[in-house]
Amino acid sequence: MKKRKIPMRKDIVSGEMAPKKELVRIVRDADGTVSIDETGKKSGRGAYISIDVDRANQAKREHVFEKAFSVKIDEAFYDDLIAYIDHKQARKELFENGQ
Repeated sequence: MKKRKIPMRKDIVSGEMAPKKELVRIVRDADGTVSIDETGKKSGRGAYISIDVDRANQAKREHVFEKAFSVKIDEAFYDDLIAYIDHKQARKELFENGQ
């Protein structure tokens, strides 16, 4: 049986390549609104960040997504992002240890 190719994406904070499933997509739509793309299928310019709270905090400190998307982003977005990644990281650890 033929092996499936695993889609790889670059983490915008660290610059490391990782499987798409281990990253969270952030998207800027045509209106300039930046949001978390939970499905990975929203239309617009996308950037990826690892499911790691430390990297999310680094992104907040360095305003990484403002630089990537060339728009002003409210601090509340970064707080929501950190909470979302914290939740995803906890679920990942829970289900990996449960198997």
